[in-house]
Amino acid sequence: MTNAQSFCMGTWRPFVAALSALLLIGCASPAAPVNEHALAAELARRPSALLGEVHDNAVQHRMRADALRRLLEQGARPAIAFEQFDRERQADIDRARTEVPPDGRSLAAHVIERGRTPKSNWDWAQYEPFVELALRYDLPIIAANLSRTDAARVARDGVGAVFDAAEQRRLGLDRADESLQRTHESIARDAHCRLLPETALAGLARAQIARDAVLADAFRRHPDRGVILLTGNGHARRDIGVPRHLTAAERQHVWSIGLIEAGSADRATFYDIAFMTPEHKRADPCAALRPKERQEGPPV
Repeated sequence: MTNAQSFCMGTWRPFVAALSALLLIGCASPAAPVNEHALAAELARRPSALLGEVHDNAVQHRMRADALRRLLEQGARPAIAFEQFDRERQADIDRARTEVPPDGRSLAAHVIERGRTPKSNWDWAQYEPFVELALRYDLPIIAANLSRTDAARVARDGVGAVFDAAEQRRLGLDRADESLQRTHESIARDAHCRLLPETALAGLARAQIARDAVLADAFRRHPDRGVILLTGNGHARRDIGVPRHLTAAERQHVWSIGLIEAGSADRATFYDIAFMTPEHKRADPCAALRPKERQEGPPV
């Protein structure tokens, strides 16, 4: 949401409302208005898909759940991978789905309760429909994310603090990509309102790259049936996200889908296909972080 504004979207922004039922004309790869039929068709394009989101946009979550339901009704049976579940919780999730939930709660709520990381700040009500679909159709649920604790260790001490040499090679973290590192440093700078010290950016970028590499590993869990990864748009980007950590052969089976907000600086060209959704109104996240200007009276 904090990428530089594209000329294409900026030029056409005054006309977006009038053209909301049409593809924008004149942009290289425009975003179409989202509906569950079109989104389900794109999910079916390849065995696996990165299904992007803006985490707090309820319209996007509803459309994604409706599209996934439609895909499953048509006979697809992919595994469902969640950025929201840390990889260490896989055994807890697998165990929970075989248990009888206490206190009359739903099995989906029970799986989330057992699988969520304590003090995580995800809005789990938005993800419960996806867990329900996985349970209803007996789909594997993949805990796909690098934990916040491990990401902090990577940021502070490097990838060797979390991954041994063999896992670094397997995930592709044993070779430096200076261009990718610099790009993520720039994104981290903007995402933190340009208020962080420059010395912190390298670690944050390193952690984000490690997260993408770990999320990419979810696609290797069920190559025959395919995997749909529910994740933020940044991870779904072809240029800097999870696809950068897939081999050329693996990328042939994975479709990148972005759900971007009207008026956002996010670009349709970052994805194989992108859909437009209404903007979710939210407070400026940087406002609370900026130091308040000192209020001084007139000179005496």
